[in-house]
Amino acid sequence: MSSEEGAQVTCFTEDLHDVTLHFQIVRFSKQIYVWVGCNTAKFGHLYAAATTRPDNRVSVTSVLGGTSDNTGSSMARRLVLKTGLNIVLACNIPKDSPILEAAAERKLVEKLKGLGYIKTPAVEANTSSAQ
Repeated sequence: MSSEEGAQVTCFTEDLHDVTLHFQIVRFSKQIYVWVGCNTAKFGHLYAAATTRPDNRVSVTSVLGGTSDNTGSSMARRLVLKTGLNIVLACNIPKDSPILEAAAERKLVEKLKGLGYIKTPAVEANTSSAQ
């Protein structure tokens, strides 16, 4: 992990289902940028997701390549719900690989928890009861 001008950068690689997945996480003060690459450094589709007012629903838009129902769109939506931050997600996972996408998301969420970007319910409960 490296830190440049307030941004924290984390890169890691995982071998899942006979496929090599590359991850890059860049944490800014109010958003997280995530790149997930499958077997290659190709960029893939780019999505932006954030909560919207007045009802705090999560909206996702395709910024580059594809529509909002492509691989990565749902992952971006769930990451906003888990982190409470805006998410920009670049995803290069084959569209016909839902098991691989789910495994990639599990590894990503595990890493985000380890980095402290996702608060577990027990931690939130302890924090709120201590105040």
